[in-house]
Amino acid sequence: QVQLVESGGGLVQAGGSLRLSCAASGGTFSHYAMGWFRQAPGKEREFVAAKGWSDSMTNYAESVKGRFTISRDNAKNTVYLQMNSLKPEDTAVYYCAAELLGSGRSSSSAYRYWGRGTQVTVSS
Repeated sequence: QVQLVESGGGLVQAGGSLRLSCAASGGTFSHYAMGWFRQAPGKEREFVAAKGWSDSMTNYAESVKGRFTISRDNAKNTVYLQMNSLKPEDTAVYYCAAELLGSGRSSSSAYRYWGRGTQVTVSS
């Protein structure tokens, strides 16, 4: 059983930056693809970014390409999401997710383990 805990959310002005962290425990972290998803009020959960278990693939949603960067530190069992040039439309609860031996897919149904989320609010 893998447990995921997100942190780093908060309130930031448009154009600012935040770095989210997701700490994993209970499994061999390097064997898991890690993904970030987000859900805004009244909207469906959507894919943000993912990295495959062997770093074979990195995947981004078009809406965040060039602004967000996903990275992982297997020694610290942590995945990060660096978010730059934030926009009000990036406001959402951000979740990290894990898929055993995954390639870093964009479908939420591929991920078995989920964190509880961290709120990101971008003011205009």
